[in-house]
Amino acid sequence: MRTRRLFLTTWLAAALPLVLPAAGRADIAEGPFEITRTEAQWRAMLSEAEYAVMREGATERPYSSPLNDETRPGLYHCRGCDLPLYDAAVKYDSGTGWPSFWDVLPDAIGTMEDRRLIFQVRTECHCRRCGSHLGHIFEDGPEPTGLRHCLNGVALVFRPAV
Repeated sequence: MRTRRLFLTTWLAAALPLVLPAAGRADIAEGPFEITRTEAQWRAMLSEAEYAVMREGATERPYSSPLNDETRPGLYHCRGCDLPLYDAAVKYDSGTGWPSFWDVLPDAIGTMEDRRLIFQVRTECHCRRCGSHLGHIFEDGPEPTGLRHCLNGVALVFRPAV
């Protein structure tokens, strides 16, 4: 399973540009959200890559995030609003090239169906407070949940435990 996932990830990395643009904004979560900003405010606070991922639903290139190799205890927060999303204790090496988690903090994310890929329906996850696109959830993760929250590192901020 891991070898197949690594092969597919490597193939996709070679076939895709630095950031995959979303096909329109239909896949981005619609509010209302507790925290809202104008497009100009989002662009002013985010890099081009962060904006593409978090506001347009793009995907960063695999193995490009330093958070993929982060192993210290702590919490992963939303880059858009600083809401704690994931505990480092549930992070694992999925072999995909993106930070992966088998569980999420309570009431941290929202989900919706993503039909952008012709051959696959995915579960998109976003910050429940600001709507920022985080990544996708797959059913090939480890126990006890069996889930893999496959996230874009640019959408996250790691805060080490003190």
